[in-house]
Amino acid sequence: MPYCPIVATLGYVLSPDGRQVLLVHRNARPEDEHLGKYNGLGGKMEPEEDIVDCMRREIREEAGIECLELALRGSVNWPGFGKNGEDWLGFVFLVTRFAGTPPASNPEGTLEWVDLERIHDLPMWEGDRFFLPLVFDSDPRAFHGVMPYRNGRPVDWRYSRL
Repeated sequence: MPYCPIVATLGYVLSPDGRQVLLVHRNARPEDEHLGKYNGLGGKMEPEEDIVDCMRREIREEAGIECLELALRGSVNWPGFGKNGEDWLGFVFLVTRFAGTPPASNPEGTLEWVDLERIHDLPMWEGDRFFLPLVFDSDPRAFHGVMPYRNGRPVDWRYSRL
């Protein structure tokens, strides 16, 4: 059977001074499977989009800003991650320059600028703690990882860099 994951983007927007990152605190919808967690911005790719178009659209929709400079930091294959065990394939971006001012919130929750050194103190998906250091490190090479999930938890993490 062919592998057919949900393709998505996940973006981390840096403040102009590079010390903070824009995150969404998913606190707006009680039925949200991400309720209470902090996350980057992003979502599912639509037909007729390339992955960069998807990232730009998602950040525009979720934060009201335009990405002027962004870099692909990596990809993560999340087999079994979805609420019903769906497989996800995410492309992870770092946005280093943008235009506009994000609102205080969006339909998913509060938008917050968080100090980079404080990011790991926040409630987030357990698996995010494995790849987030790679998003913000100084290695210019993209990472490509796989993180299988079972029962809502990661059971492994491995990655490669070219």
